[in-house]
Amino acid sequence: MKQIKVILFTLMLTGLLSVNTNAQKYDIYSKTLDNGLDVIVIHNPAVPLITVEIVVKNGSYTEPPEYDGLSHLYEHMFFKANKTIPNQKRYMERLNELGASWNGTTSNERVNYFFTVPKDSVEPAMVFMYNAITGPVFKQEELVNERPVVTGEYDRNESNPFFHLVRAVNKKVWWKYYSRKNVIGDRKIIMTATTKKMQTVQDRFYIPNNSALILSGDITPEYGFKLGEKIFTKWKRGKDPFSYLKIPKHPPIKKTETVVVEKPVNIVGIYIVWQGPNVSEDPQATYAADVLSFILGQKTSKFYKNIVESGLAFGINFGYNTLNHGGPISVFVQTSPQNYKKCEKAIFDEIKKMTSKDYFTDEQLENAKTILSIDDQYGRERPSQFVHTVSYWWAIASLDYYLNYIDNLQKVTRDDINNYLNKYVIGKKHVGGVLVSPQVKTKLGL
Repeated sequence: MKQIKVILFTLMLTGLLSVNTNAQKYDIYSKTLDNGLDVIVIHNPAVPLITVEIVVKNGSYTEPPEYDGLSHLYEHMFFKANKTIPNQKRYMERLNELGASWNGTTSNERVNYFFTVPKDSVEPAMVFMYNAITGPVFKQEELVNERPVVTGEYDRNESNPFFHLVRAVNKKVWWKYYSRKNVIGDRKIIMTATTKKMQTVQDRFYIPNNSALILSGDITPEYGFKLGEKIFTKWKRGKDPFSYLKIPKHPPIKKTETVVVEKPVNIVGIYIVWQGPNVSEDPQATYAADVLSFILGQKTSKFYKNIVESGLAFGINFGYNTLNHGGPISVFVQTSPQNYKKCEKAIFDEIKKMTSKDYFTDEQLENAKTILSIDDQYGRERPSQFVHTVSYWWAIASLDYYLNYIDNLQKVTRDDINNYLNKYVIGKKHVGGVLVSPQVKTKLGL
């Protein structure tokens, strides 16, 4: 009988994974419950721990101005009273009883919550997660108490001069729908948030067919799916939020311009942003972007040598953030007041050269793809961290995007990189920001 069960389960997994054989290679297994909840199991028995994570397609990209920051506030309220836990104190006591380490994060296009527990606590931890995700009560006193905690994060960010630089540039880049890029939120909206608004977020987005349950660590797919069905099948399917809440497309940057931010700093910060590819619309460009960013970030690259080793800047970063609703391409530089103008000119001179045949070698291209692949493999070694990578790609793109990522990365050619640069960067409208002290601003004539 046991042998028959094993054969049947093997056949079931083969059916589930017929679309993507890389899933077996990575020990990642998935199944969708009848209520629409994706259950993903990452099997890694290296240590007797299991991370239970719920990921929701929510975040700043879902927020019109009147909800600016409420995805973030909701994340905080998740760790409060629910229909089975009377208050935050008892919530924390229960986490300690389970031996859990825990946290949650909010970003542009994902909100996730996770507990890492000893393997013998996985079932009660999943029950605890189910109650927290399905039954928040948003007590008014807890909501009032949590608002200053969230705005405290805002205060700490505001104490960093570079926060003001990034915000000033982003308000120009994402000019029409800035709230949908403002993860930390608007202070006034957060401080006046009501239980009704929190419940609206719950009803719209915290439904099984907009979520995934991910179990990572010393757990088999068979047992993970069994627990998922046993505990989460009761979670009622809701109306697909994106069938009636259309996410507006960010319009192009109006014009190339520079904003100046004055703060008491000793250096000059330069931040330049273009609107890059959306992963669902142009996935090929996202692979090219990652390879190019890696090449440019190496000290052996012409970009680094001509900007940093030349003495024009203290440091530089050229990168792309993969998103589905406005993926930014950015350059961040720190330089000295006397080198500011030369440095800014040199950056754009280098960008114009990037499509030339000799800007990077074939060896640099292949090394970038190889090292990115190795880094991805290393990232899979820690189940409690790797689960966040999987949840990110599930929310931003799809599980298949991640499972095929390395294969597609290996296919990136010089032409792919040139197409990416020509389509999104070279000669395209962008917004630049300059962070300077008032004295340096006057001296430079900004």
